[in-house]
Amino acid sequence: MNWHTVAAAADLDPDFPKGVEIGAHKIGIYKQGDVVHALEDVCPHAFALLTQGFCDEGKIECPLHAAQFEIATGKCLTEIGQRDLKVFPVRVVNGNVQVHVDQ
Repeated sequence: MNWHTVAAAADLDPDFPKGVEIGAHKIGIYKQGDVVHALEDVCPHAFALLTQGFCDEGKIECPLHAAQFEIATGKCLTEIGQRDLKVFPVRVVNGNVQVHVDQ
C-alpha cells in the first residue's frame, strides 16, 4: 500500500502546515482553500523543516534563510532555495488526507 493516511482534513489549518514522516520522507501538508498539497518538508539549502516557516499567499518561506517555494507546485521562488521541492500526490478519502509515497 503506497497511500498513507496523515491527517483528518478538518484538522488542517491554512496558516499552520502539518509536518509528517512516512518512512524516510519528511513531508509538509498544506491546506489552501479546499485543496490539500504535500511537499518535501526539508529545505534543499540547509536542513530546516519548511513547515516551521512562514506560510503566506500560496508560498512557504524557510525559517532559516528565507528561501521561498510555491505550495501548489513546489517551485523554488528564490535563488537560495537551489531547486524545486518534490511534490507528493494527495487525496482525501472519507475526510482523511492520504499521501502517496513510493517505498
